[in-house]
Amino acid sequence: MFDAFKGFGVTFSTMFKKVVTEQYPEDFRPTAPRYHGLHQLNRHPDGLEKCVGCELCAWACPADAIYVEGGDNTEDQRFSPGERYGAVYQINYLRCIGCGLCVEACPTRSLTMINFYELADDDRQNLIYTKEQLMAPLLPGMEAPPHPMRLGDREQDYYVRIPEQAADPEVPHPAGEKVK
Repeated sequence: MFDAFKGFGVTFSTMFKKVVTEQYPEDFRPTAPRYHGLHQLNRHPDGLEKCVGCELCAWACPADAIYVEGGDNTEDQRFSPGERYGAVYQINYLRCIGCGLCVEACPTRSLTMINFYELADDDRQNLIYTKEQLMAPLLPGMEAPPHPMRLGDREQDYYVRIPEQAADPEVPHPAGEKVK
């Protein structure tokens, strides 16, 4: 008998309180710094893509939301410093659960997640993002690929940063090897 009055008590206690409504489109709230939102394919400082088309992100995805097809670089058409690049890259946000396992699996730190979270649309096809939509924008000083490597002659020059004092072949490398 008293259970019904307890339920009405909750109703009456909240009935006359001021309603708090978020004004979402006008009042945009920032997310936490490490929020997992939209994916981004990053670039090297000269504009070449970091993605080498290894497909590890697609293998790590538990929702099977990522599709990668690798392509081979040539001297005339170079998109990344390695032998391969991600020729086709798609993320299906209808399936993505935002877990970030793809980011952890990426060996070149090509794939990261940014704070953008407005991923709603009324057309299902618009929620399948392609490589062009996911690529980081070109910053000043970057050149759109394809172009030759600018940061060094070897692929290691892009992924391993050697201090200037260790660039001398006679100075041992921090890992104990001599730099060639």
